[in-house]
Amino acid sequence: MLVNSTEFFKNLPPKQCRECGKEIDEQHECYMNHCEDCIKIGD
Repeated sequence: MLVNSTEFFKNLPPKQCRECGKEIDEQHECYMNHCEDCIKIGD
């Protein structure tokens, strides 16, 4: 059974930062994997 692409993206779990584990307030399908706080630390 094929899943509608809209349903697929809507059902993805929230993304978490790779560094601190904080939930990222971004679209789940985006490529970002660090929260804004951890990105600032790396600068």
